[in-house]
Amino acid sequence: MCQIFAGQDPERYASQTRSMRLNGQSTSIRLENTFWEIIDEIARRDNVSTPTFISTLHSEVLQLRGEPTNFTSLLRCACLKFIELNPGIPMHDMSSRTFEETEPEHKFSVV
Repeated sequence: MCQIFAGQDPERYASQTRSMRLNGQSTSIRLENTFWEIIDEIARRDNVSTPTFISTLHSEVLQLRGEPTNFTSLLRCACLKFIELNPGIPMHDMSSRTFEETEPEHKFSVV
């Protein structure tokens, strides 16, 4: 019954920590690789770096709702929302790419 879930590549749910600046503050965010791939894809589609996308999202959440109690959960839910809004996106294409392939050429931190 759960083979489709249990049999997935462990690399998909392995975690990765990335350091970045959110509103001028240095921080680290730990997410599963699959979520990082989706966030990288969202940033790529917006023509910004992943740190810029995450910082912008954080700033907008602060304005709308105040400090989120669990920002990594918000990021995971943003990934699910992206999938809901893009039902035809071939997710297997993203999971076969490496971080270097999905990250934009220009890397910079938002202050």
